[in-house]
Amino acid sequence: MRFPPVFTKTDSISRTLYNLDVLKSAFELHPIAKEVISLKRSSSILKSALFSARIEGNPLTLEEVTTKKDELSEDISKREVFNLASLYEQIDTFVSRSVSKELLKEIHAQALDGISHRAGYYRVEESAIWNQAGIAVYIAPPPQKIFLLLDELVAWIENVKEHPAIVAAVAHIWFEKIHPFDDGNGRVGRFFSAILLSKGGYGFGGMVPVEEYLEKFREDYYRELGKDIQDITSFVEFFITGLISQIRTSLEESEKVQVSDTLSLLPRRAELVAIIRDHKSISFDFLVRRFRSIPTRTLHNDFSQLIKAGFIRKRGTTRGAIYEPKA
Repeated sequence: MRFPPVFTKTDSISRTLYNLDVLKSAFELHPIAKEVISLKRSSSILKSALFSARIEGNPLTLEEVTTKKDELSEDISKREVFNLASLYEQIDTFVSRSVSKELLKEIHAQALDGISHRAGYYRVEESAIWNQAGIAVYIAPPPQKIFLLLDELVAWIENVKEHPAIVAAVAHIWFEKIHPFDDGNGRVGRFFSAILLSKGGYGFGGMVPVEEYLEKFREDYYRELGKDIQDITSFVEFFITGLISQIRTSLEESEKVQVSDTLSLLPRRAELVAIIRDHKSISFDFLVRRFRSIPTRTLHNDFSQLIKAGFIRKRGTTRGAIYEPKA
């Protein structure tokens, strides 16, 4: 691929950006309750981490994932999600810093901590992207050009006068095409895009896990990333379409969260209700893993009180019972 990438702001892209700005204005004019943002942000962090890892083949589901470091042991799949969740929890810290090669290197070091001995190191060998048939579909630039290409990317981000959503989209595919690391480029690139969206004022309170959309349409995502052409217009369209779709989904879900009816609850019980409403149905074992520091007996009591108060209902009587929000 030739650098820098180029794109055309098509009518479709312009309409999507307009609709995105309308959503942003509505979000700012009619702010969501802080309690809802806090609950949805926790859920979004977990989803962003999980789905970003799943895009690259991680087999875990929401029910299996953990963000407890003492549960990781030698499980690489859990470590991947834990590392990413830790990054997304710190996103505001990264947003406050200037974009640089050093920042990207630090992100990579955290994303692959405990996974690769090359965590935090730029690649020093030739690299390619292979399809499932073992055929190289893209040859990355030679390692001696990585620093120069990253400098050009950083300079473009600092000087471009474009909509933040376009900056995030272009920077994402630009970074992926440079392919500066041996492994983890996708995870770093998606987090980098999230940083740029937040820097531009389009973070929506950290409630929008764009990675969920990208994982849902993974084949389309990889097809767009895999095109070895300088014109990236189709990727920009795909990215911002996914962004606005996920924003709408997240805002609609936020409107369904009934904060007022949980304000009188203990914070932990309010969080339990929010998690069950977010997942629609959930097992007790899943929540035990989420609240590892809370004794099981205490959680059983929480559930009994929430059932009695009419917030949730229980289906089944064995260990496999599930809990659902009360309609």
